Amino acid sequence: MKGARKQLIAIMTAVALLACTIPTTVYADVKDTEEKLNKAKEEKEKTQTALNETEEELTGLKETTEGLRGQLNTLNTELTAVSENLADLEAQIVTKEAEIEQTGIELAEAKTVEEEQYAAMKKRIQFMYEKRDFVVLEMFFGAANFSDMLNRNDYIEQLSAYDREQLTLYQATRATIEEKEALLITEKEELDALKVEVEAEQSRVSGLVSQTSGQISGYESEISETEAEMIAYEKQLEEQQNEIEKLQKQLEEERRLSRLAAQSAWRDFSDITFADGDRYLLANLIYCEAGNQPYEGQVAVGAVVMNRVRSAVFPDTVVGVIYQKRQFSPAGSGRLALALAEDHATAACYKAADEAMAGATTVGDCLFFRTPIEGLTGIQIGGHIFY
Repeated sequence: MKGARKQLIAIMTAVALLACTIPTTVYADVKDTEEKLNKAKEEKEKTQTALNETEEELTGLKETTEGLRGQLNTLNTELTAVSENLADLEAQIVTKEAEIEQTGIELAEAKTVEEEQYAAMKKRIQFMYEKRDFVVLEMFFGAANFSDMLNRNDYIEQLSAYDREQLTLYQATRATIEEKEALLITEKEELDALKVEVEAEQSRVSGLVSQTSGQISGYESEISETEAEMIAYEKQLEEQQNEIEKLQKQLEEERRLSRLAAQSAWRDFSDITFADGDRYLLANLIYCEAGNQPYEGQVAVGAVVMNRVRSAVFPDTVVGVIYQKRQFSPAGSGRLALALAEDHATAACYKAADEAMAGATTVGDCLFFRTPIEGLTGIQIGGHIFY
């Protein structure tokens, strides 16, 4: 029994291969094509939505980046102004330090002159105090006359007055220089404090420039990634549109074929010749397509196969119909081959195959079936619509 079954499977496989090599017009099953078309449209809508969202995101990223570039230009201008101000302050500080140094030199010189003048005046006063008797006698005896003595006394008084005047002048000069030095030191301290503030501002603006530049770099990276996503979505949309157009053409051809079949001649069951293994093949196809469906639905699947055999539009053999390219998905996916190898068909599947091959039908002359979709009318049995 097992040997006979293996021989039968070998015969069926050979016949299937032969049928696949026979040049035939290739049509896809309407049920598969419509399902693929609807799915392709759904996928395209999802892709279009994703593309639109990506375009909005890209627009937002570009607007944000442009805004940041404007901020960066403003910050760079501000940083340039702050840096120039800092350089000017540094130059003022250098000048002020030079002025302070020069004033210090002048103050030291004024102090020295004041000290020298004071020392000289002190010596003259000390001399005249200690030698006043001698000086008086020198003036009295050394004078040529009374008038000369008065002149000498007047000279001494003028000399003393000059000493006091010069000392007062040097003291005033030193006080002026000291005031100038104090003022310069105060001004330098103010410049130093302002420099600290400007340096802090320069550091702050420089940090903002660095931060903004980093943000721009990050957004530019995001823009590049988003643009790459858009290109991928656009390519995917193009591919999906091509697939939709292909499926639409295929669906139109299938519908044309269905209309043609309805208008074409149909063979009588008496004209059909069954080959060995047709029952085995049909039962296993029914198992693959409707093994989980009610018995009425299993008979309906068998009837669709037999309706195609009877139609002049399709091949005139069970093998030719089942293995026609892109018609019954189990034949193309390998599920049917696996079922044939292990004879998965149930007793109900064999019974349904027998009834269909005897001419029984629960769906009239329907040539197609599929899972229900919106807008498709026909005879619904279980989870299939037959039309």
